[in-house]
Amino acid sequence: MAMGLMSQLLLLASSLSRSNQFCDAGTSSKLLIKGGTVVNAHHQQVADVYVEDGIIVSIKSTIMVGDEVTVIDATGKFVMPGGTDPHTHLEFEFMGTETVDGFFGGQAAALAGGTTMHIDFVIPRKGSLTAGIEAYEKKARKSCMDYGFHIAITKWDETMSREMELMVKEKGTNSFKFFMAYKGALMINDEFLLEGFKKCKSLGALAMVHAENGDAVDEGQKKNYRTWNNWYVIILNTCYDFLCCVILLEGEATARAIHLADFVNTPLYVVHVMSIDAMEEIAKARKSGQRVIGEPVASGLALDESWLWHPDFETAAKQVMSPPIRKRGHDKALQASLSTGLVGTDRCAFNSTQKALGIDDFQKIPNGVNGIEERMHLVWDIMVESVQISVTDYVRLTSTNGCQNARIFNICPRKGAILPGSDADIIILNPNSSFEITAKSHHSKLDTNGKVEVTIAGGRVVWENNELKVAHGTGRYIKMPPFSYLSDGIDKKGCLLSKLPPSPSGESQIQHLKSF
Repeated sequence: MAMGLMSQLLLLASSLSRSNQFCDAGTSSKLLIKGGTVVNAHHQQVADVYVEDGIIVSIKSTIMVGDEVTVIDATGKFVMPGGTDPHTHLEFEFMGTETVDGFFGGQAAALAGGTTMHIDFVIPRKGSLTAGIEAYEKKARKSCMDYGFHIAITKWDETMSREMELMVKEKGTNSFKFFMAYKGALMINDEFLLEGFKKCKSLGALAMVHAENGDAVDEGQKKNYRTWNNWYVIILNTCYDFLCCVILLEGEATARAIHLADFVNTPLYVVHVMSIDAMEEIAKARKSGQRVIGEPVASGLALDESWLWHPDFETAAKQVMSPPIRKRGHDKALQASLSTGLVGTDRCAFNSTQKALGIDDFQKIPNGVNGIEERMHLVWDIMVESVQISVTDYVRLTSTNGCQNARIFNICPRKGAILPGSDADIIILNPNSSFEITAKSHHSKLDTNGKVEVTIAGGRVVWENNELKVAHGTGRYIKMPPFSYLSDGIDKKGCLLSKLPPSPSGESQIQHLKSF
């Protein structure tokens, strides 16, 4: 795929009405996928796959069935687990507006692109995790595919600590995200970050970070606004994050989060890794034995910063996200690092009208790009077609990573595998097919594209012959239990924190450290 073509996959544009593209959901409870190459993370074989009542029942070289079973011929094609997107923001209220796709529309787009589960981020309501998750549960009632929740932590006190426990034990969440950026809104300081990491470890939950130095980013924004905002509005607007979030701020924050996680001895997940600097910090930590996961996103693999300099504001603003898309070379380095990672999207899509909120003030451009429909095809095109990874690697990166996406969040082998007993979330990919990028063929409210030949979700054929067959309320909330494989044996290492003398009552660990 040419660079220009890849860039079009990530461009945002005006809203499009797509209601006539959604048909009634498929209802067949018995399916046979015949003659395809079944691909899991570490193995592939030509086999038939029999599905009944939403569950994979049998995988054999030949399976005979009666007339009541719907048969799909997959000869010459790959039969793979549906993708799991670990990083989305649907129906997200942010920067004075709300992301363009709700749960139903965004999920329908995902299904058309071969993703069958996503994990969205719950933002607290008025500081309450309980109110936050209740609001998201209401939004997700219209879901047409399976989903889970991460929880964002935006402040720290004893109430927050108790609510984290409630989220894990009663709500089925096992991951918490901490923002090191967005000062004055979502950002928390190092003292609270440390407390949050300690709580995550005790609960068996995964600590996640948005790694940028929020204080420095804030200062950069103020400086650039004062210096440049009256000079050349178009250029300023097109370079929002490029001007303000220089690469070293991502690397510095990534290193700081890694060191704090090591201090507590808890696993760490760094979301949307966009730069060589951050990638190298993660690689160094992993080499030392620390349990750190890096998550590149589709836009970072496919694009470079040149689009931020486009003379047309609308085109350039579509690329604004945080951390920003980097200069050429970072994309190739991130691709090379995928042997130890997984791929998300950070789906946080705004249309052109919403992006134009920042036309007179670059600080007001809503941060975010699309990708939930494009991710599977982008990774195939960039990584498999170029022979950088194998077909089994592709499954590992987009669905499992040895069930990685699913293993990290403790839902494998229910998700991320084609095995007896697994959920029947399956895609059929034709390696010889091609498709044209058009606004008409896209299924989110964004004029980009995405296509797989067949998507099966929960045993229902939901995407076939370029037609979506989805219905409100057919998606399920998937609870994710704590203590994934990342927690196994972690206490054998010990941690620096346990070796410190006890702190005086009421004194935080960071305050106590300052006395030494």
